[in-house]
Amino acid sequence: MVKVSVILPIYNVAPYLDETFQSILCQTLTDIEIIAVNDGSTDDSEEIIRKYQQQDARIISVTQNNQGLSCARNTALRHVTGEYIYMMDSDDILSSPNALQACYEYAEKNQADFIFFDAERFTDHDYKHISDIQRTHLVDENKKYDGEFLLNLMLDTKLHNSVVWLLLINTNFLKKLHLTFYPGILHEDELFTTILTLSSSSVFALKESYVKHRIRSTSIMGKKYSDRNMNCYLTVADELLKFRQTPIVHKFLRYTLSAVFTTGRKIPFKQKSAVFWRAMRSGYLKYIGWKPAITFWL
Repeated sequence: MVKVSVILPIYNVAPYLDETFQSILCQTLTDIEIIAVNDGSTDDSEEIIRKYQQQDARIISVTQNNQGLSCARNTALRHVTGEYIYMMDSDDILSSPNALQACYEYAEKNQADFIFFDAERFTDHDYKHISDIQRTHLVDENKKYDGEFLLNLMLDTKLHNSVVWLLLINTNFLKKLHLTFYPGILHEDELFTTILTLSSSSVFALKESYVKHRIRSTSIMGKKYSDRNMNCYLTVADELLKFRQTPIVHKFLRYTLSAVFTTGRKIPFKQKSAVFWRAMRSGYLKYIGWKPAITFWL
């Protein structure tokens, strides 16, 4: 039986794809499948996927018209047969050949809903180390944590990070939640991971750094901050309040939207009115706060 399904949404990452595939295929855990979804790439990504698929039968290739990251991941989720799921960015690198083996064994031993680990960031042009993503030092290893407790802790320490590539998720747990990615938005991980976390009573931390995350100026997150970013965060807020209206959700929205509107000072002035009106109409000024609201306009 497949132990880990690696989900790999791919869009115009040909210069990095060899490295990514090689870091997966050299893993000591061999009972894996790699679900590569080519989301309408216009570069050589499809040829590279085919090259590796011919070499290794564990690669499942799906090609679709460009629909965005959420839809690509949702497509891959429909093909999953593994006990656990790892959602990897297609320009990232697994930093150890033992990464999936260690994560799988740790999650199995503890019967975790999901586990989380650390990572490091590096630049795409010179492999220069930028920074580490470190959160596991906040908790004990081999100790079960409630998701709400963990989210509270991450918010209080300002170490919250929503990215899914820091998680190994139990497939049965995810299926019971009927949780997928909201299509057509940026910052979809903020919604997915928050719901995942708040739905769990069995989260474990593995105190290792297993991912090298590439920072690219041409990636979605590397592009200029705009009203689209802000509107997507407001959609996340809309959906979270539909999911649950509890103190931790309100706390999360205060933490997130205050930062979003502080950063929003960078967007062109002509875009600001519509974004601010949407937030005000939705009753979100109580989460934003007056200082970020003033900063946004100045």
